[in-house]
Amino acid sequence: MSFQVKEIKTKPYDGQKPGTSGLRKRVKVFQQEHYTENFVQAIFDAVDLKGKTLVIGGDGRYFSPETVQTILKIGSANGVAKFIIGKDGILSTPAASNIIRKYKADGGILLTASHNPGGPNADFGIKYNVSNGGPAPEGVTNKIFEKTKSISSYKVIELPPVDLSKKGFSTYGPSNVEIVDSVSDYLQLLESIFDFPLIKSFLQSHADSFKVLFDGMHGVTGPYGRAIFVEALGLPESSVQNAQPLPDFGGGHPDPNLTYAHELVERVEREGIHFGAASDGDGDRNMIYGKGAFVTPSDSVAIIADWAAEAIPYFKKGGIKGLARSMPTSAQIDKVAKKKGLECHVVPTGWKFFGNLMDAGRLSICGEESFGTGSDHIREKDGVWAIVAWLNILAYANKQSPNQLVGIKELLEKHYAVYGRSFFSRYDYEEVSAVGAQSLVDAINVHISTGSLARTSHVSKSTGQKFTVADVSNFDYTDPIDGSVSRNQGQIITFDDGSRVVFRLSGTGSQGATVRMYVERYVPAEAGPAELNKDTQEGLKGLIEVALQISNLPEFLGRDKPTVIT
Repeated sequence: MSFQVKEIKTKPYDGQKPGTSGLRKRVKVFQQEHYTENFVQAIFDAVDLKGKTLVIGGDGRYFSPETVQTILKIGSANGVAKFIIGKDGILSTPAASNIIRKYKADGGILLTASHNPGGPNADFGIKYNVSNGGPAPEGVTNKIFEKTKSISSYKVIELPPVDLSKKGFSTYGPSNVEIVDSVSDYLQLLESIFDFPLIKSFLQSHADSFKVLFDGMHGVTGPYGRAIFVEALGLPESSVQNAQPLPDFGGGHPDPNLTYAHELVERVEREGIHFGAASDGDGDRNMIYGKGAFVTPSDSVAIIADWAAEAIPYFKKGGIKGLARSMPTSAQIDKVAKKKGLECHVVPTGWKFFGNLMDAGRLSICGEESFGTGSDHIREKDGVWAIVAWLNILAYANKQSPNQLVGIKELLEKHYAVYGRSFFSRYDYEEVSAVGAQSLVDAINVHISTGSLARTSHVSKSTGQKFTVADVSNFDYTDPIDGSVSRNQGQIITFDDGSRVVFRLSGTGSQGATVRMYVERYVPAEAGPAELNKDTQEGLKGLIEVALQISNLPEFLGRDKPTVIT
């Protein structure tokens, strides 16, 4: 049976350059005539998927259902042999990575703008993942971008829409279509990694003394959270909130941090909940928060790395091949690696850099300070994986301590007593003037090229602490696997006591510029509990003042305060 392939004339749109996490723009930009179709066709022009299998899914945000149908029309016209699609077009980013790997698909198109808001006046995104389940490397995204600049037509097969609400097999033109359960394959994966019987036993035996709350933030992970925490681990329905995925995320900002996950934080404190956790819009980020105890992402990945080989079956069996962090992330995990004799890589921001190391067998556990944590079970960061890892570790720690309950706070204090503590905070200045942001970057680059800050001393007015600049540099990275070079990945001001401040322009927003300032100060274990267990902002107050003073950030950005502090 033959199907008519139509060729629709079009013209290029400027600015369809995918970042580290795909192409992200406002919904109204994607809704322009031919805009989405151009970008989708550019993927098929850049990547040969004729006769191949393609996974489609996303976080369910506004404009997703019609975009799934657009991909079917164009993909079928370009010869895709089979589509595997999450029911209702929904797949968390980690679940999609797993399905690509499990069913040996040739790639995937994910419809997500991650932790950014959704809705008709908010953000949308299209991201291509390659056959290892990870984000497309720069060689592929650059090729897609080049195709968008010269596109003159796109192909479609016009047929009635596929019913995404029914699991099972069907066809679209010459292509086979399978609608799969969004959750089951991912749940099976986690059950093969973690000690679910141990976690369930711990939670049931401490039903009154250890309460759990998972917040899906009306993103994609609500159904995953219910399947894991309620159905698999036997917790009550009240242990899961905001679990219905909504196109606009309930009007919220699905970014799991202290600012946007305030509903979780408030309920944890109000009800004395011992373990709270949230995930973002597409499920690749997480926050761990218990009563009076916030876990920074840098500490989270370090603690998982510290306990993994002892507590988590996947690592007990396979061992730990190596550890890694993104450059802005604190060096807490470096301390764990050194003590355990493990290789520790420092890479640019972007999960694809971890993927290369994983595929080469040199990396098992890694994390980014932007609430992204994961391992080599897939090739994306995985928020729900990190949350279950924490529960597994706490269940194991309590098995070793039958007479004293070990919670989040106790686990943190135990870790600091062994490794010391890297006080760490991130200041986000969102949707600032692009001109002001670039002026800030340019000014720091002048210091780098001239050495004008070297050996200068700066005193905090509020704390009296003196910080002397040891070095100012740009972070460049040469991939040890493929030799590719990534330059200017963040500007670093290092002080002679080992403290540092990092400035970085972020590419994850859809408009304006976002500047992130990362502040880190290490305190050794010998300093004792009074110093190690200080509030983060108290421990960093002097360094933050000096960082703002040196950089003149408030003047360049026209902001006295950041949008978000984590």
